[in-house]
Amino acid sequence: MKRIIASIALISLFTVSCKNSQSTQQQAPKTQNVKNDITDEQLMDRVQKDALKYFWDYAEPNSKLGRERYHEDNIYPDNDKHVVTTGGSGFGLATVLVGVERGFVPRKEAVKRLTVMMDFLAKADRHKGAWSHWINGETGKTVPFGKKDNGGDLVETAFLTSGILMVREYFKNGNAEEKALAKKCDELWKGIQWNWYTKGGEKVLYWHWSPNYGWEMNFPLEGYNECLITYILAASSPTYPIDAETYYKGWTRNGTYLSDKTKYGLPLYVKHNGAEEYGGPLFWAHYSYIGLDPTNLSDKLIKNYFDLNKNQVLIDYKYCVENPKNWKGYGPNYWGLTASYSRNDDGTAGYDAHFPKNDRGVITPTAALSSFPYTPKESMDFLRFIYTQKPEFIGSAGPYDATSINYDNWFTPRYLAIDQGTIAPMIENYRTGFLWKLFMNAPEIQQGLKKLSFKSEKYNIR
Repeated sequence: MKRIIASIALISLFTVSCKNSQSTQQQAPKTQNVKNDITDEQLMDRVQKDALKYFWDYAEPNSKLGRERYHEDNIYPDNDKHVVTTGGSGFGLATVLVGVERGFVPRKEAVKRLTVMMDFLAKADRHKGAWSHWINGETGKTVPFGKKDNGGDLVETAFLTSGILMVREYFKNGNAEEKALAKKCDELWKGIQWNWYTKGGEKVLYWHWSPNYGWEMNFPLEGYNECLITYILAASSPTYPIDAETYYKGWTRNGTYLSDKTKYGLPLYVKHNGAEEYGGPLFWAHYSYIGLDPTNLSDKLIKNYFDLNKNQVLIDYKYCVENPKNWKGYGPNYWGLTASYSRNDDGTAGYDAHFPKNDRGVITPTAALSSFPYTPKESMDFLRFIYTQKPEFIGSAGPYDATSINYDNWFTPRYLAIDQGTIAPMIENYRTGFLWKLFMNAPEIQQGLKKLSFKSEKYNIR
């Protein structure tokens, strides 16, 4: 079954992907209990190291990019073990940088591996500079996401590009090998024709373009969802930029995406596409903010993006604590709804976009763990609980993608790049702001944000 481009209430599409796996829960390798006297710092180190393994130990062997999925049970119903994901690989680049910065992996070895990745991306199929959603890791050829979705995917390209720019910034003043790597990153970034994806100059970006089907997917990027970073990068491009009007007319729907609604006394600020009461799945607070620092970040319409994201996460948390469907296990230590693998009614592993209006009793660890910058106490409570009390939920690359205490401690021993890839970066942004500093200080990003009337005292953007 094709990876879902699901809608929330059949209204708004998602980037997150997966395939129904048609398999039941598998018996996974036993993980040794973590003692409860472990410190918070040690716990954060542990989960960051574990998540790094997805992109270091289990990377696709030829391209070294992030596989779409990694299954401990080695069951791949669609024979897609070699398929790499563009967006998830971008999160993987950020994860590898965290690994280098924290000394989890050798810097020299990381440079070698990142160079292989950039060389692969340079030779891979591109569509007006953008990469496809899926790429064959052995050949570099586009793997269709769907019949008409066989060309450029601008949103996945944006997630990848965010990582590429952070790699460039991290290594640009290094030794000869590092400078050569940074140069490769710069060339890849400058080759993306962002303005092509306005479909001939419309004041909005489009998600897809196919060399065979043109614009038939016809999906404009309008907020609010996970796609903000696409507009930031498009405005920042030194070669194929969009203008500010495209951002304000397209992404903000001429300003009509603002909301005066509250939940649990917390303002939502924007209309989450198809999820206006509680907000959407929590990846909306993660994907665009691996590099884009929301701290006191404003534009013409939003006073503080950090508050917007924090409130979305807190609403999700409070919903799980309230637990109106009375799922067993939900509470202050076990919460977090986002798109991920899921549990089908018959107990098999499927996929769903979990959020309060689509709550199936499945908790996805990345939801709470990647929310550390916004809810450090609540996220730490989850991290400590899952590692010390639920070792069956921990596998070879950290917490499994989907879990459920309600269904007799159900889990699926499988991982997705887009979920595992946000954990180490967002925890690091909470701990040190490392990736935020890299991205926000990139010269083009500074200019692009100013073009769009963003302001950030933290980064001297006025």
